[in-house]
Amino acid sequence: MRAGLSETPRPVPGRLIPMLGGGLVLLVALPIFVLAGWPIGGWALGAVLWAGMQAMTLLLARVKERTGNLAAAGVQGFGLFFKAIALLVVLVAVAASDAHLAVAAALTYALAYTCELGLSLLTYFGGGAP
Repeated sequence: MRAGLSETPRPVPGRLIPMLGGGLVLLVALPIFVLAGWPIGGWALGAVLWAGMQAMTLLLARVKERTGNLAAAGVQGFGLFFKAIALLVVLVAVAASDAHLAVAAALTYALAYTCELGLSLLTYFGGGAP
């Protein structure tokens, strides 16, 4: 019996290529914001949020290396939950004062995150199974 694509164990791919891809999206988005006359503050907020989430991801990865399997799973679960809540709190707080700025920040973050996710999936499923 042959295992399916999602059932084949694979090593965790590196984070560098997806992170660079997300950063490239942010760099490409800046001139688009300038030329279109969109709020640069929205781009900056989205870029800062994305960079902050990257820093938190790297911090959680370091903590995971130092703990056991059960503790690592708890740390990863809490970290994922905390990152999502922190992102939403910032965006909702900004939306309460300036909706256009919040939409620009959310779109900037979403584009960078989507590129990063796509590259992560590509590196995970694109590599050969051991």
